[in-house]
Amino acid sequence: MTEQPLLNEIKALIKSSGPMPVWRYMELCLMHPRHGYYVSRDPLGREGDFTTAPEVSQMFGELLGLWTASVWKQMGSPQFLRLIELGPGRGTMMADALRALRVLPPLYQALHVHMVEVNPVLRERQNATLSGVRNIAWHDSIDDVPEGPSIILANEYFDVLPVHQMVRHENGWHERVIEIDPNGKLQFGAAPEPTPRFDVLLPPLVRAAPVGAVFEWRPDGEIMKLATRVRDQDGAALIIDYGHLRSDAGDTFQAIARHTFADPLKAPGQADVTAHVDFQALARAAEDVGARVHGPVTQGDFLKRIGIDTRAAALMQKATPEVATDISIALKRLTDTGRSGMGSMFKVLGISEPRLTGIAGLSDLEQAGEAS
Repeated sequence: MTEQPLLNEIKALIKSSGPMPVWRYMELCLMHPRHGYYVSRDPLGREGDFTTAPEVSQMFGELLGLWTASVWKQMGSPQFLRLIELGPGRGTMMADALRALRVLPPLYQALHVHMVEVNPVLRERQNATLSGVRNIAWHDSIDDVPEGPSIILANEYFDVLPVHQMVRHENGWHERVIEIDPNGKLQFGAAPEPTPRFDVLLPPLVRAAPVGAVFEWRPDGEIMKLATRVRDQDGAALIIDYGHLRSDAGDTFQAIARHTFADPLKAPGQADVTAHVDFQALARAAEDVGARVHGPVTQGDFLKRIGIDTRAAALMQKATPEVATDISIALKRLTDTGRSGMGSMFKVLGISEPRLTGIAGLSDLEQAGEAS
């Protein structure tokens, strides 16, 4: 039997303080200072637990680089730009984006790269991947990134922020909790008392949910931070994640280990636990602080609008038949709407300072190809 120090610690906490809200459980699973999933390992790639879009193909990062160039031009081509990535994985996306940006020397010279990463293992990987990059710094939080015009990239970042779950009972909405069953195993439960006036804050779709329905919500702090930053200091943020376009009821709390779904209560700290992102809630919070919102659109639409088909064709032209097949498979994976594709499951949302009325790939269709 494998040692499970975090499971034992969580059980001890429940025994001493009572049932634990889902958000707190998720926070401990991911960010516990010693046993948290995201502070102790490299979870990416074939050997890890999941694969992100930048690991699927270089085209993803390259196109985000060209998108950055397009936004920089719309900002008036400032001579100084902070390019910030939140949760940058192995540094693959940033390396691909910077390679694409080298063709634009005025922008490349203007760049100061900021990587927001708490995982020391991944920081080392990023450092190695980006070893030739000048003007690069690492931070634990976006709060630590100095002020200035910025373009912020957040790919698969919001899905791991802790989520609150509420369960509808006859007498109102109760916080969903983790408790210990009679056999000593973790199980879901609900707080005995409903959260007062919780339904007042709910979107209309959710207010009509039946008894037993689960509703998930995240605090707005993180999105408001990004929105306030670009509103006040000029720039834009691009958020790419899997989730839904409209706020609705549904339980999406899940664990992934070795590329397959796992029981999120089974081995805390040893699997990636996530929940879908509510893009309507993100957009509403950004608009509430006075930033401009662009989209959301599906990842497939976004990538096609900014020229992924053209980029794939150019790469395939120079490639061997084997490599051309790989490029074709990667293109399908990034843009297809089927179960194996990321095209419709992933959504893309842009947030900018109010003067940027249109952003490539996210605004009107006339924007299509502007970054390519």
